[in-house]
Amino acid sequence: MPKVKVKLCGVTGAAAAEQAAELGASFVGAVFFAASPRAVSYARAAEIFEFAPARVARVGLFVDPDDDQLTAALRQVRLDYLQLHGGESPERVEQIRLEFGLPVIKAIAVQDAQDLDAAHAYDGIADLLLFDAKPAAGATRPGGHGIAFDWRLMRRHRWACPWFLAGGLTPGNVAAAIALSGAAMVDVSTGVEAAPGVKDYHLMQSFIAAAKAASS
Repeated sequence: MPKVKVKLCGVTGAAAAEQAAELGASFVGAVFFAASPRAVSYARAAEIFEFAPARVARVGLFVDPDDDQLTAALRQVRLDYLQLHGGESPERVEQIRLEFGLPVIKAIAVQDAQDLDAAHAYDGIADLLLFDAKPAAGATRPGGHGIAFDWRLMRRHRWACPWFLAGGLTPGNVAAAIALSGAAMVDVSTGVEAAPGVKDYHLMQSFIAAAKAASS
């Protein structure tokens, strides 16, 4: 059985990106959303990704971006994936894929089974899906809150495209989350931080090891 792949999101420094790669992460992400405590500029993201090994996919996280924002980012940062973490419609996801020529990860906010039913509209349009816990009412950002949803809901659905499990994952619960959900890929940010935006080497090490040892 293939080992679970890990995406480390919200990286704010080059050292964390390099460490994540050395520890076995398959994806490293930078956040381009000003309301996030993990937000970085395009110039900073270019520096972060400069020394990351080529085997690691570079992901840029955007929230409801317009074409100008995406164009500006791609002029400065070499990205392998665009992650859309807002309210982008299936039509907008397809438009971005075609116009910018990069695979798209579409984040889906999940609270209950109805959210997963609605997510099928994106299946086969996005290249990958990412299921994250729906934030509380009034939240100023769509992710990065360290909360989880009922992972067992994922077992009730089959998806044409690969998907990540996200939201509230930590070194201590990622194995259980994989077992309950059947996830083959997981995404973590707050669960491996010493402070918002500050990744902790030992937490990253423990998380990645636990994820890769787990069975879905």
